[in-house]
Amino acid sequence: MSKPELRHIWLCADDYGISPAVSAAIRDLIARGLINATSVMVVTPSFSASEAYALRDAAATRAAIGLHLTLTAPFHPLSDFSPLRERAFLPLNGMAGRALLHRLDLAKLEAEIASQFAAFRSAFGRGPDYVDGHQHIQVFPQISEALLHVIKRTAPQAWLRQCGRAAAAPKSLADPKGYILDALSARLRRLATTHGVRTNIAFAGTYSFVPRADFGRLFVEFLDGLPDGGLLMCHPGKVDVELRQLDPLTDLREREYAFFLDEHFPQLLAERGYALARVASS
Repeated sequence: MSKPELRHIWLCADDYGISPAVSAAIRDLIARGLINATSVMVVTPSFSASEAYALRDAAATRAAIGLHLTLTAPFHPLSDFSPLRERAFLPLNGMAGRALLHRLDLAKLEAEIASQFAAFRSAFGRGPDYVDGHQHIQVFPQISEALLHVIKRTAPQAWLRQCGRAAAAPKSLADPKGYILDALSARLRRLATTHGVRTNIAFAGTYSFVPRADFGRLFVEFLDGLPDGGLLMCHPGKVDVELRQLDPLTDLREREYAFFLDEHFPQLLAERGYALARVASS
């Protein structure tokens, strides 16, 4: 009996640039061939030309590099964006609430998104391979429309992350975020199709960031039902002072990093019938 064909997936580490220790851990996983994509935050205090150069060198033909659109606190805009709170973006609930009520200024929103695309291009010498959003901000109304306009104008080759799970994927009431993302992503996929922008076929990786979370067990669940071409989000990293100042997700990043470094991780992928997708030569 012949073996079933491997399903090739994108294993994407979010938040490159949020702190030096997180960025170094992501580059290490890329260099070892353990992940094949990372999303870059260009608005963070520690992101720099040297961080971009180090990532370009590590990624080469090993990993896709995307823009991690950031529109929430505690980060600061690159443009004359509003509304703000103490010169920073609003927290997620404030931004999401205004987006759902269509209370954002579309011109200012599009200008900020374009500024982040320009910062990415300045750092990497090219546009992003794909685009996603910090705290999934890209799936919300108004933001998704403005983002699609900028993609079409400045990076038409890029694809956009949608966060809807595959139909065959297991679903649990313990992950309410997943159901919200499913609903918002159905709209995003329709909008992206109208604009002629590609999206990933399916998504996995959300979980409650609680101290007792067992990432190894969760990862196996994420793989269940993930089709060929699907995307699995992760947040590996090491903890440093800057990370603790900027983000509540700290020690779990080290747990994810250790999981990927474990010698059994490649075997787990193979046993489940998965392999990392190959990055197209640019």
